[in-house]
Amino acid sequence: MKEKHLRIRIEQCLTLAKASNCPRAKFGALLVDPNRNVILMDGYNGGPRGGGDLCGGEICLRDTEQVVSGTRVEVGCHHAEMNVVCNAAANGVPTKGAWMIITGEPCMMCAKLIHHSGISQVIVVDGGFGGANGIDYLEQHGVVVQRTEGPKDPRGNLRNEE
Repeated sequence: MKEKHLRIRIEQCLTLAKASNCPRAKFGALLVDPNRNVILMDGYNGGPRGGGDLCGGEICLRDTEQVVSGTRVEVGCHHAEMNVVCNAAANGVPTKGAWMIITGEPCMMCAKLIHHSGISQVIVVDGGFGGANGIDYLEQHGVVVQRTEGPKDPRGNLRNEE
């Protein structure tokens, strides 16, 4: 994929993240065909399909319960990466050999899902929320990981202002 096309896809992914209704973090993910430069599927983090409630309503239980990243995956939103892979499966869209663009590092659960779905490369927009060991898992299992610049983690900005 040409660099200019990748930049456009990254901008689209960042815009898609704004659709999230999660009060803690807004993640976007795109599944792309690198040869044809087309979006195969998209997703963002949030509540259950069909408009179900978020885990904590208007607040994030992961924040209020001080859940450490990478733990207690039963608490929190459906992840953007998970939504992309599940949306692709539900619509018969192949994931093998595709690339995924995500607006932050994947958690271990999503890294496993990415690897097992046959996605060959992940472009991580740096500066977003970071998962625990997700990138290490991907690299150890042959998934190419490319980091690219992006917006900074808003939690870091808030801490610096205090």
